[in-house]
Amino acid sequence: MSEPQSIQWYPGHMASSKRKITEDLKQVDVVVELLDARVPYSSSNPLLKKLAEKKPKVVLLNKSDMADPEATRLWVNAYSDAGVIAAPVDCRSGKGLQAFFSSVRKAAGDKLTAWQEKGMSGRPVRVMVVGIPNVGKSSLINRLVNGRSRAKVQDRPGVTRQNQWYAVGQDLELLDTPGILWPKFEDPIIGEHLAFTGAVRDEILDREALAQRLLELLMRFYPESINRRYKLDLSSDEERPGYEILESIGRKRGMLVSGGEIDTERTANTVLDEFRAGLLGRITLERPGDR
Repeated sequence: MSEPQSIQWYPGHMASSKRKITEDLKQVDVVVELLDARVPYSSSNPLLKKLAEKKPKVVLLNKSDMADPEATRLWVNAYSDAGVIAAPVDCRSGKGLQAFFSSVRKAAGDKLTAWQEKGMSGRPVRVMVVGIPNVGKSSLINRLVNGRSRAKVQDRPGVTRQNQWYAVGQDLELLDTPGILWPKFEDPIIGEHLAFTGAVRDEILDREALAQRLLELLMRFYPESINRRYKLDLSSDEERPGYEILESIGRKRGMLVSGGEIDTERTANTVLDEFRAGLLGRITLERPGDR
């Protein structure tokens, strides 16, 4: 199997975003962290964990419609065993978001009780929504505010740059924050998994090498997803280098250039785009206890 790329990305605006989040944490009662259900470990920012360690927390495993449901169940159970409230959601369709409100109220239980005792029961719970780039924070906000002033949604990292407050009903206020990564991925697998899902800008990546690594992983754990999508008949028992799998896909799809050579760049872009869109099936690249 080929070696993972060394991937680092920390634009200047992320340092200022971190400072702003640190300041705003003083105003919030609960922190909701969105993770990518396909890579929950890699998409959990250790900086955010440290910054918000003293706040009640809820974890939402977003994009669960594209993740392996059995793996998602294992993750929810693992968080529950660690004393963290977690729920699978799909922020684009709204599936599972009914759990958002009950989870936030449960996390804020001690504060709600204290406010009631002080005669402050009408005070709204203030919630900070955090997560890495492109994990779905803006989609979550847009679903919850239900047609009011909306957060920008684009399928690329780094769109939200300013922290914004949104009212949700009478008893909840949400603070959207820019997605931030951390300065250095100590484990190259983490950087690679984030690149697979689109959390890192493609401009800094070798997309062909990235697609080859993804195909090697999928042939090991989800071979049927490759064979079904690309109408191949590759055996998972025989370990193939990623470039061979990529060429097989390009040949099957007729992605050729002059002279009959396979257009591996176009094929790589197709594989990455289709994985990110969930067209290869429901796939999770990480399990609890992997690291």
